[in-house]
Amino acid sequence: MSRKITSHDPAAGFFRRLRNTLGPKGMPTDDRGRMRMVLDSMILHIHPAKVDVRTLRFSYTWGLGGLSALLVVMLMSTGVLLEMNYTPSPPQAYLDILNLRTNVWFGELIRNIHHWSANLLVVVSILHLLRVFFTGAYRPPRETNWIIGVVMLLLVLGANFTGYLLPWDQLAFWAITVGTSIVEYVPVVGSWLSNLLLGGPEVSANTLLNFYALHISIIPVSIVMLMSYHFWRVRKDGGLSVPKTTAELAAPEEETTRPERVTTIPHLVRVELIWAVTWIAVMLTVGMLVAAPLEGIANPDISPNPAKAPWYFMGLQELLLHFHPVIAAVLIPVLALGALALLPFYDISLGSVGVYFRSWRGRYLTLIATSLSLFVTPVWVLVDEFALHWTDWLPGWPTWISNGLLPLSLLLLGFYTLQAALRMIFKTNPEERILIGFTYLFVALIVLTIIGIFFRGEGMQLFWPWEIVPAH
Repeated sequence: MSRKITSHDPAAGFFRRLRNTLGPKGMPTDDRGRMRMVLDSMILHIHPAKVDVRTLRFSYTWGLGGLSALLVVMLMSTGVLLEMNYTPSPPQAYLDILNLRTNVWFGELIRNIHHWSANLLVVVSILHLLRVFFTGAYRPPRETNWIIGVVMLLLVLGANFTGYLLPWDQLAFWAITVGTSIVEYVPVVGSWLSNLLLGGPEVSANTLLNFYALHISIIPVSIVMLMSYHFWRVRKDGGLSVPKTTAELAAPEEETTRPERVTTIPHLVRVELIWAVTWIAVMLTVGMLVAAPLEGIANPDISPNPAKAPWYFMGLQELLLHFHPVIAAVLIPVLALGALALLPFYDISLGSVGVYFRSWRGRYLTLIATSLSLFVTPVWVLVDEFALHWTDWLPGWPTWISNGLLPLSLLLLGFYTLQAALRMIFKTNPEERILIGFTYLFVALIVLTIIGIFFRGEGMQLFWPWEIVPAH
């Protein structure tokens, strides 16, 4: 049976343009018409034919999903150009980077854009995850896409981590040495995983080759495949979550006016195009003005003091200074990622989907949780650094208990007490308690990361970065 196309059919516009483009024998009348037909088809393949006009509000999505996709495309494009002038073997890898900076036309610009786009992608991916969380857009039927998003975030971190080593300079060599040492603390299989990743017992030429293979093939292919499925799931799950109006929040059961929907072409496409062109210009400007870091060639015999992991793993490195490695590097990350992935299955309230911070009251609770975390986290770091000496107090206990499970249990007890106090004072419901808990822990991770980057000096000791060292 043939399908009748009406004026209200979302596909009608496309087929009408197709008929106008094709000649009497079914062939495009000109190259311009053929190109427009192809572009329209591609756009409608990854977008719905119509979108709710409220989802076009910049202050709702902040364009973070589209920016993430744009950065992936920019990284793949610049990465292909870079690998044409790169050999994954020391010391030639370092010499190739120097050659890119001095002899290859626009080589330094391309490397700068690649470097800063990769770092920006980490930030944007995290912000995109936060936007989805704070608007409740991870709830059914979008739970599968939420899990895919968490996996893609891990792949983005993996892509940055593997690419960090490729310049083969001192900064990269020792950052990867510190970062990969965490793998050894995984129980039972830690040593095997470390040797598999490094290609031996330590960072070497084999490590560079392994990281290069992961960086240019396995990880980017996985990201592209998951990103394509992610886009498809957005359409499959009914499009973006829609921000609710004040009337809908005040009377959710009453029938409201039908939401206005507009065609993807040109309304959504125009917004995406402007956003993409703006960010391409921004990254070109940054690439021209800010050079990607490059220190001296890697020297395994000279370790910098302090030796730090890449900035996006500094929160984890800071935890290693306060807990037994098995607790800090394995148990806490596994529990955190597990809770994050399972979030849509124990927070299934659909009434506040599309509403930032769930409600007006949720905004105040988020502010309270943020303020408490900003105060409690640095205080705990100082107390643990200078006052708590678990191994000295409990000398006969295994360190994974005295300096691991015991302090972790006390922190979890304090977190539970805080939740109970807020529940008693504000009469919080389950989704508000999830909001408070997530906000508190995420801000704590941010504080730990900042402390690790800016407030750890020689020997990873705390110091004030603005101290003036007197000249000798």
